[in-house]
Amino acid sequence: MALLNFRREAAAAPQGASGEMEAFLQGFSIEVMPRTAEKVEDFRALLPAGTRVYIAHIDGTPIDDMVATAKRLSAEGFSVMPHFPARIIRDRATLADWIARYRGEAGIRQALLLAGGVAEPAGEFHSSMQLLETGLFDGFERLHVAGHPEGNRDIDPDGSDRNVMEALRWKQAFADRTDAKMAIATQFCFEAKPVIAWADRLAAEGIALPIHIGVAGPAKLQTLIKFAIACGVGPSLKVLQRRAMDVTKLLLPYEPTEFVAGLAAHKARHPDFGIEAVHFFPLGGIKTNATWARDHGGSAAIPASEA
Repeated sequence: MALLNFRREAAAAPQGASGEMEAFLQGFSIEVMPRTAEKVEDFRALLPAGTRVYIAHIDGTPIDDMVATAKRLSAEGFSVMPHFPARIIRDRATLADWIARYRGEAGIRQALLLAGGVAEPAGEFHSSMQLLETGLFDGFERLHVAGHPEGNRDIDPDGSDRNVMEALRWKQAFADRTDAKMAIATQFCFEAKPVIAWADRLAAEGIALPIHIGVAGPAKLQTLIKFAIACGVGPSLKVLQRRAMDVTKLLLPYEPTEFVAGLAAHKARHPDFGIEAVHFFPLGGIKTNATWARDHGGSAAIPASEA
């Protein structure tokens, strides 16, 4: 019954959802972990059919749990994209085993490749580029790679973005010589202006990979600040810090409305703008995030450019 109610509600534009927001949220994706997925009785009661669901692979999570989650979500009708963090994969044989299990047991044909937030590699891989070079992802329909609109101190300790940009140029060249559909899935941010400038810079430098912009879902302000600091979110963190100094807003949950609306308005004025989709990090809970997306016109219908 919950699924039928959801579909009936989603058929019409929710009150308060602008046309720009609805268009921008079309084809949104969301991220889960096996331990959080276990707490959800049925994702079909929360997310529109066909939603792309990333499965985050945190160091220490057994591959059995990852594959089981992928299998379950696939069976429930979702487009599943597991993470492959290079620095927690011991060797080529391990990578081949993971890929074989995902494909054989869950029918997975898409993946997010990233370095992973581990200081010391567990084995022979330390970057997503090395994973791509193995050739083991041949036959996958879609491969996403990580992006950092505000830089990444782990990759560029000097505060520049030299290494990050060099890696993106390499990934663009890889996409140009293969038939895999590729896109950049980014870390979450909180301010539209630096994201717009970053996306425009990529385009100016010939990096044409579509961008799936990371958005932190509704959550307590303290929770977001904790995750933002841990994940190395840079300049736009000041948006949260300013909010924390406002006593009238300190106890209110953060919602990404202003951030998403700013990007949606820019996309409406500049249709060729590089952001193709929104990717949610449900830091305040999957149900809360899914409700916000639905209330603002979010749909899981995959855009034609992504099909």
